[in-house]
Amino acid sequence: MERELSTAFLIHSAKAGDREHFGRLLEQYRGYLLMLGHRYLSDRLRRRVEPGDLVQMTFLEAQRDWDQFRGQTPGELIAWLRHIFKNNLSTAVARHLFAQKRSLDRETHAPAAARDSSPDWITLLPGNQSSPSRRVAHREEVAILFEALHRLPEAQAEAVRLRYLESLTLDEIADRIGKSELAVAGLLKRGLSKLRTILGPRWESAG
Repeated sequence: MERELSTAFLIHSAKAGDREHFGRLLEQYRGYLLMLGHRYLSDRLRRRVEPGDLVQMTFLEAQRDWDQFRGQTPGELIAWLRHIFKNNLSTAVARHLFAQKRSLDRETHAPAAARDSSPDWITLLPGNQSSPSRRVAHREEVAILFEALHRLPEAQAEAVRLRYLESLTLDEIADRIGKSELAVAGLLKRGLSKLRTILGPRWESAG
């Protein structure tokens, strides 16, 4: 029965002050925000900035500022959470790079190359990821999938993640991301087509 509650209903209920439904609402987007963290942080930076910590910080800020959220739809909620998450990510990266710069400034013997805080630390390209964002049985396979998902447009990547990592149906995905089932089917079709190109034989059984 609980699985049948729509995202729109959870939003409405959370706005009415239901803390349990608010918590369930946020948990629906934990995987999505973790995916963003792995998408926008290189493997090197993820050793210092933990995506899971950024997600938890985002949830705390969402709880604090919930009365400021004016949206009513899943799409508006996604955009709001993504905005908070990216602000937290940018702050964490800036703090880390500033701390690194101060450390390197004290090491006058360090080579010039070590002082280069180039943008490749924050990249859309995948890093060597050994652990997926959620507890999934086949960790290596999921890591490979996440790596490939980084190369898809965000909407396609999220649709594929929900379908093949969370095993949601088309109507459940449509409810979660605020799109029609036809639109979700299109995202999956295009996403799977690109994944087959990227992964080759590894993805032959998908779809």
